Amino acid sequence: MASCPASTPTVATPNQAGSGPSFGRPVRNPLSLLRVEAAIARLAAVIGVAFFLQSIPLQLTQLPYMAPSWNIAILTLLVASLLACAVAATLKRGVRATYAGFALVYLVALVSWPFAVDDVQAAMADNTSYWLYFLLTIATAMASVALDLPLAVLYTVGTPIIYGVIRTTDAGGHTNPVLAVLDSVYSILLGGAILILVTVLRAAASGVDIAQQNALERYAHAVRQHATEAERVQVDSIVHDSVLTTLLSAARAFTPEAKALAATMAGNAIGHLREAVAVAPDSEATVSGETVAERIQSAAGSMSQPFTVRTHAEQWCAIPVHVAEAAYSATVQAMVNSLQHAGAGVERWVDVRSLGNHAFQIEVGDRGAGFDPDLIPTERLGVRVSILERVASAGGKARIATAPGEGTVITLAWDGETAPASGGTAEIEEPA
Repeated sequence: MASCPASTPTVATPNQAGSGPSFGRPVRNPLSLLRVEAAIARLAAVIGVAFFLQSIPLQLTQLPYMAPSWNIAILTLLVASLLACAVAATLKRGVRATYAGFALVYLVALVSWPFAVDDVQAAMADNTSYWLYFLLTIATAMASVALDLPLAVLYTVGTPIIYGVIRTTDAGGHTNPVLAVLDSVYSILLGGAILILVTVLRAAASGVDIAQQNALERYAHAVRQHATEAERVQVDSIVHDSVLTTLLSAARAFTPEAKALAATMAGNAIGHLREAVAVAPDSEATVSGETVAERIQSAAGSMSQPFTVRTHAEQWCAIPVHVAEAAYSATVQAMVNSLQHAGAGVERWVDVRSLGNHAFQIEVGDRGAGFDPDLIPTERLGVRVSILERVASAGGKARIATAPGEGTVITLAWDGETAPASGGTAEIEEPA
């Protein structure tokens, strides 16, 4: 079910009844919003590096008139944060944190700039903009990517205003207020356009994700309905043609020959039932392992006795629907058996554990009465068919460890590699 190491398990509160969630087929490249976010982040990083390089000639002209300690500290922070943004955009990790960090560093540099100028007249001799102005658009773009919309709007509008106010002061060069206002308005318009573009793209991508997920949910529901109807028709035909005929023959069997014939027919009927269980649905649909865990948790919550449900996974992967159905059905049957035979008031649990590479394991256990495996009649289908053979027919492995007075532990496992057609394994053992 998962391709990541097991995380700290979360314990589900038992006896929380409710309808289980429906299966949905995950998208091969899920959440197009992620791809849009990655594209925006990379574009912002590329533009940021380009604008920073563009500001270098002006830096070489103006920085000699600034405090050397300020030059070293601010340039180091700006370059380091910009490189961190580029790396984060490439790796698609920590984008929001690094981009917010650059926006914050730029704001600190802008506010501290007037206090670090040694010679304002020499620095602004040609009445050009300060070199930080070239990075203003980068900062607003980074804020648009990293911050929530209200904070991004505040940063996009507020930072250019701060720049314009500083430029009109003596420490900022005492530039013409009209020029300062024009610079601020231009930055606000450009930053606002970027913010609107980012917001619209995010909203469109989210809408596509929701529509796609809804469509897949409807498709999965239709597949389940079709599979259920096909199974019902198949079981009806088996019951009518084999089981019902066998019961009628057994009711009329008064001679040894008739009884022998009825026994043969009963064996054939059981064989038909086993074959029906072994047939896997012809579908490539998949379902998230988290959905299986949630369905199991919901089923456990509806039981008459409490089950502690624990899940161990950081990320759930997709598994075939027929494997998920087999795992869920076998788990529910194991819980029902525990309620029927283990006794009241005993400890019961269900562990759903991911093993990596689509492999997973489900353990259903109790500390109840247990039973002798050798005393299970061959005609009892609850354990052999509903649990062991159901799991084996879906390519899994089932193991029951039990003994009188020792409780029962049923382990259902899929390694993610066994083909359903080849079948799995099933065994019953006594605990050591």
